[in-house]
Amino acid sequence: MIKNQAITKDVQDQLTPQSVLADLMEGNQRFISGDTQSIDNKALVEQTVGGQFPKAVVLSCIDSRVPVETVLDQAIGDVFVARVAGNFENVDILGSMEYSCKVAGSKLVLVLGHEACGAVKAACDGVELGNITALLGNILPAVKQSAVEVEGEANSSNNEFVAKTVENNVKLTMDRIREKSPILKEMEDNGEIEIVGGVYMLSSGKVELL
Repeated sequence: MIKNQAITKDVQDQLTPQSVLADLMEGNQRFISGDTQSIDNKALVEQTVGGQFPKAVVLSCIDSRVPVETVLDQAIGDVFVARVAGNFENVDILGSMEYSCKVAGSKLVLVLGHEACGAVKAACDGVELGNITALLGNILPAVKQSAVEVEGEANSSNNEFVAKTVENNVKLTMDRIREKSPILKEMEDNGEIEIVGGVYMLSSGKVELL
């Protein structure tokens, strides 16, 4: 399969949040099975010079082991990607998501955490270091929630605690996106977009939806 046609406005208009999510999950399955599409980057570059019509925006961690386009088998012009350690929202990322969906027409917001996230582990351990301290503060609500839900030590030595905190961080981020962005919430309420969450498993390459 050769990917040599960029998404056009007409194609984007026909997409639904459900079809886009299915498309991304099919791409992840191709990645897992080693059957990824061949990409004609030169053709896609030429076709997207004048504009872009991505189908989704993904909020991901900066982790080098989770290259978003690669693990979802996407190409130039397919997805917007916002990345920050710990995949949480802030004003700039919310604005970027609002642009992606309200202005540029994307149909899906995917908050993508990942297995054994270093930022989550650091938040679990209460690490304090320069600007990292403030960054980790965004993950602490998930840490506190997991401390109530998981038995054993509430630190990174407890793998179950870390895994639950990764999940809770994704879910709480989705909640805050809806709370802090009336634009995205209204679009979701109207069925124009969906806000979904998942966790990428480093050990298998699979995106597990929450």
